[in-house]
Amino acid sequence: MPKRNDLEQKALHFVVNTGFHGVLQSDLWRELGASSREGSRVSIKLEEKGLIRREKELQDGRWTYRLYPKRLPASIETIVDCPCLLCPDNARCDPTTAISPKSCQRLTDWILNLGNEVPAAPEGPSAPSMVEDDSVAESLDPR
Repeated sequence: MPKRNDLEQKALHFVVNTGFHGVLQSDLWRELGASSREGSRVSIKLEEKGLIRREKELQDGRWTYRLYPKRLPASIETIVDCPCLLCPDNARCDPTTAISPKSCQRLTDWILNLGNEVPAAPEGPSAPSMVEDDSVAESLDPR
C-alpha cells in the first residue's frame, strides 16, 4: 500500500486536473488503486488542509462525494489576450502619469469581460465556487 503522503499528492493532482467539473470520490479511488477507506481518509485530510472541497452527491442511488479543487493552477491562457501585452503606450504606462492602468478603457473592458469567458461550470448546488473572497467578485461586478 502506498504511503499516505504519496496518495495525497496523487489524489490532489488528479482532482486539480478535473478542474471545474470535479471528480466523484469513488472514481478517484479506483483511479489511484486505493481502498474506499483509505480514499475517504485522504479526501478528508485534503479538505482539512484547505486544498479541496467535498460536496455530497447522489450518484446511481448512493450517496458519495464530488471533490473539487479549491484553487486551479494559473496558465498563460489567462492573460494571453490582455491589451497591455501589445499596447503601444506600455513603456509610458504608470499609475502616477496621465497614461495609467487606472484610466485605461481597454484594460477596464478586458477585466470586465473576463467573467464572460470562463468555461461553463456545472450549475446547481454542486457547482464549485472558485472565488473564495466575495470582495474580489464584488469589486469586479460592473453594477
